[in-house]
Amino acid sequence: MKIAVEGCCHGELDKIYETIAYLEKKEGVKVELLLCCGDFQAVRNEGDMKCMAVPAKYRTMQTFYKYYSGEKKAPILTVFIGGNHEASNHLQELPYGGWVAPNIYYLGYAGVIRYKGVRIGGVSGIFKSHDYRRGHHEFPPYNPDTLRSVYHIRNIEVFKLKQIQMPIDIFMSHDWPRGIYRHGSTGELLRKKKFLRQEVESNTLGSPAAEELLSHLQPNYWFSAHLHVKFAAVMQHPPKANSAPRVTKFLSLDKCLPHREFLQIVDVQERAGSSEGLEYDPEWLAILKATNSLQRTTPHPWNPPENNGLHERWDFRPSEAAMMKVMEALSGELTIPENFSQTVPLYDPNKPQYHLSPSCSTNPQTTELCATLGLTDLYAHLCQGGDEGGRMQAGEEDDDDGQRAGSGDEPSGYPSDTSGMSSSINPDEITIEDEWEEEEEEEVVVKGNKPPVEGVSTPSRMVLPLPKSSPSLSNIMSLPPPSHSTPAASSHSQSAAEREEHWEEDDGDGDDEDVSAMQCLKRSSDEIETPCSKSTTPKIKRRNQVIYTAVDDEEGEV
Repeated sequence: MKIAVEGCCHGELDKIYETIAYLEKKEGVKVELLLCCGDFQAVRNEGDMKCMAVPAKYRTMQTFYKYYSGEKKAPILTVFIGGNHEASNHLQELPYGGWVAPNIYYLGYAGVIRYKGVRIGGVSGIFKSHDYRRGHHEFPPYNPDTLRSVYHIRNIEVFKLKQIQMPIDIFMSHDWPRGIYRHGSTGELLRKKKFLRQEVESNTLGSPAAEELLSHLQPNYWFSAHLHVKFAAVMQHPPKANSAPRVTKFLSLDKCLPHREFLQIVDVQERAGSSEGLEYDPEWLAILKATNSLQRTTPHPWNPPENNGLHERWDFRPSEAAMMKVMEALSGELTIPENFSQTVPLYDPNKPQYHLSPSCSTNPQTTELCATLGLTDLYAHLCQGGDEGGRMQAGEEDDDDGQRAGSGDEPSGYPSDTSGMSSSINPDEITIEDEWEEEEEEEVVVKGNKPPVEGVSTPSRMVLPLPKSSPSLSNIMSLPPPSHSTPAASSHSQSAAEREEHWEEDDGDGDDEDVSAMQCLKRSSDEIETPCSKSTTPKIKRRNQVIYTAVDDEEGEV
């Protein structure tokens, strides 16, 4: 079956579906499933936009609200994970996954499902070492710290995923597994993203948590986004026990913009006799049940149990009997119910509510799943005032060191190595605003739109330009070998967006060959620049220079 994979969505659902329809018509194929690798931006109304970590002037409704309200329905079954630009209050309603709109399914903080027998897993968010060992303690209205920490991956999710023993076919993460660039054309990556050289050479580019999961899960395919560049790699894993060595094909894609490589179609073999719709995965649900007691809503650091003599149980791999109990709880029906329901007021472009407060609502989908499997609805617990004054769960107390009593919070190497996550400040990091400022030549002109009011705008239907070249079906995907992992650079002029495309909060992309001297990079520093200078050095936006030494490493998120 044909599966479409998309990089960073950024709320551009209409354009993504239009692109797939174009490819289907041109190539005579039928895409059955769309996988989106984060920054989905499931924004339902103005309140949700206040829960998204982007500058206020770039908060736009985009098009998801039409799918949420029922004005439109996704033409292709869509499955996505969260990134670091999300309506976090919306996704927090569905910690174990669920429908955000008809035919659009979110995998949750971490999750595994099945489609036509293909096991698809994923983990939402990005890695930050200072939040990795905390519980999911955030809830709206967020403060400036929790607005960002809410989308940081936690060790409990990685611990759950490491209990998986059965093979995974496809896995998704927003940021890359650390070190994956060694298994592709690193030179080509650095030609496109020169500023990544230091991170590549010091092995600090990517997530150590995702690296650990890649080593454990060894899926057939691993899809990512985040760095806004197309990059492919093939990793051969060391053999486990007496089994043959497994191979993972890695692919990262760009964000949804004209003339960018944001979409690719993959041919995946479905399994005969499998169900047509999305299904729960018995092994994953058994893991959720087994680890439910480990769930936490406290910000205090904590380590998952290990085989070190401090824990009664450290192995939470489910037995066949545990999976059978899950099947019994579901009455033998693994098909995920199509039980989407709206939980917030709908957005009306004719009657905008710019002062609408962010919602903190329970979701009936989560309530139902928790009741069926005996799970804890973390978000409901927080929104109802649980864990006040530190948001500790019942029965948990802090010891004199401020650590959770009885947690066995000894020094841990989990993940095995976080040395790559330095707390030092990079003075060349660029603010998040640059990600959203695309040069005029790449902007789609929308007629009849009213100017945005108070940071909110609603684009009308956008017409997607035809791709620069028409991909033949033969090279849509099998992934190429590492030496040919990244396509040759196009000959057209690079935009300011591609030169300033961010990594973490922005790129600082050095890809400025053949750029017209008439193209100027906007600056917001106090430096005096000659307009439209012909210098080939990219002009990097520098804001709040005096506080660079005071901020933590949170300053860099894409």
